[in-house]
Amino acid sequence: MAQYERCSTNAGCACLHIPGPISVGICSYLSSITVCSQLVKCGNNNRCYAPNHECLYHPKCQSTPICFPVQSFNGALCPLIATTNATTTTATPTTTTTRTPQIVIPTVPANAKWTQNGMTVAGGQGDGSANNQLWGPVGLFVDDDQTVVIADYWNHRIMQWKKGDKTNGQVVAGGKGQGNRLDQLHWPIDVLIDKETDGLIICDQENRRVVRWSRLSGTTQGEILIDNIDCVGLTMDDQRYLYVSDYGKEEIKRYELGDKNGTLVAGENGEGSGLDQLSNPRYLFVDRQQNVYVSDETNHRVMKWNKGAKEGILVAGGQGEGNALTQLNYPQGLFVDTLGTLYVADWGDERIMRWPQGAKQGTVIVGGNGQGLGANQLHGPLWFVFRSIW
Repeated sequence: MAQYERCSTNAGCACLHIPGPISVGICSYLSSITVCSQLVKCGNNNRCYAPNHECLYHPKCQSTPICFPVQSFNGALCPLIATTNATTTTATPTTTTTRTPQIVIPTVPANAKWTQNGMTVAGGQGDGSANNQLWGPVGLFVDDDQTVVIADYWNHRIMQWKKGDKTNGQVVAGGKGQGNRLDQLHWPIDVLIDKETDGLIICDQENRRVVRWSRLSGTTQGEILIDNIDCVGLTMDDQRYLYVSDYGKEEIKRYELGDKNGTLVAGENGEGSGLDQLSNPRYLFVDRQQNVYVSDETNHRVMKWNKGAKEGILVAGGQGEGNALTQLNYPQGLFVDTLGTLYVADWGDERIMRWPQGAKQGTVIVGGNGQGLGANQLHGPLWFVFRSIW
């Protein structure tokens, strides 16, 4: 969506772009400020140090990005209109490239209400290897058209389910039995779609490797991107750096595609509960400033490692294993919205929790009704995904 383009049914709202190489913005009411001098200019790397502020361009401030109060991102005042996916075109002396944002981070209102009864979008036909079944689904990723790709752990394959198709999925990687050939997977545990190449990047756990499979029709095997790694979780930022958790080394590394060595971004100080340590790091989220959030599983906490930091910051849990609102119980998949609010799959407590930035305890938004098959129950939740409208 173009800078300052109308994004809402309210004509007073427009898309305010976030500085960076991709076209990502927030729909906000333009009259929230009267003069630019009311606001602080963004700091180094377009960061805002005041709580609850986001670095944005505003038409009253010309070309200078300013720290805008997120309270102005009022979903009730600016109801979104559906648009096509935003892209930005970057010109070079000889070529023109169009890039779709790898991460689209929505603003979730603080007073958002959550439907307590879920619906089945894939599987639900019991354990099995038929195309309408899953067996141990773990990591998942949702594409812009709401196609879901799922790491089908015990079936050693990646399944794809189109929106609205509850009958059958499609095998898009693996499915040739467990093994270490390039056309096989062995306990795949996480997957993402690289939107730039329309390829799948897969954490092939038991084979101790990260592999890439094209989504083009006729693809029969993958290629190894990283090997000799005890990978569990992976994610990609908007500069297409790949982040991978290694539970064997208790660390997180960032990789430029093609680089097999990577750069340390968290951990590597042995297993433990210190702020510079991790204990079985699992799933990951990376924000626009390349700060890394990690579910630190057996420490029952979520940690944030700011870019370049030597130790992490506790953002949720860390009070021992349990089901109190101050606790987590083997946390898994996680997500952070533009307000800095954390959402985490609390595996052992059968619930999804929401932790506002700086909060000492969270709230249950989904589940928490015991383990079961009911529409308001969960059974070992590992992952969830937010989708934004634009």
